Amino acid sequence: MDTETGRHATDAGTDRRGTIWDVIAGRVPPSPAAATLGWELIAVDPEQGTIEVAFEAGERFTNPVGVIQGGFLAAMLDDTMGPALALTLPADRFAPTLDLHVQFLRPARPGRLVGRGRVVRRGREVCFLAGELTGPDGRPVATGTATAYIQTIRH
Repeated sequence: MDTETGRHATDAGTDRRGTIWDVIAGRVPPSPAAATLGWELIAVDPEQGTIEVAFEAGERFTNPVGVIQGGFLAAMLDDTMGPALALTLPADRFAPTLDLHVQFLRPARPGRLVGRGRVVRRGREVCFLAGELTGPDGRPVATGTATAYIQTIRH
């Protein structure tokens, strides 16, 4: 349940169109990359441009010292912030990431990580995004910002 809007995550997508809404409604599975990361939707608020998701960071994501390798954390942040923007787009638009900046705050241990993403500013074509990942203990492990470019999907 989204505590801010009082809706379940799946309720938000009943009258929406587009890939992210198809995933939310269960009509299509998450992308292979999202599935690899163990992506799970917790809550959405398209009017605010926010999303909350979870990832299952298994042992296979660890580096030689047993913490989650930073590239996986960056991918999780990207797969948090991008969908926050996708919620606000028409069905025929997509917004690939132009750049991604990640700040690693502390080591992330295997387990459930929660990502919170938001649209900071949405222009006609260029958008600015922000996100945070918290570890299994609820403490922040990484933050990030991204720039995305809205374009038409060409089939």
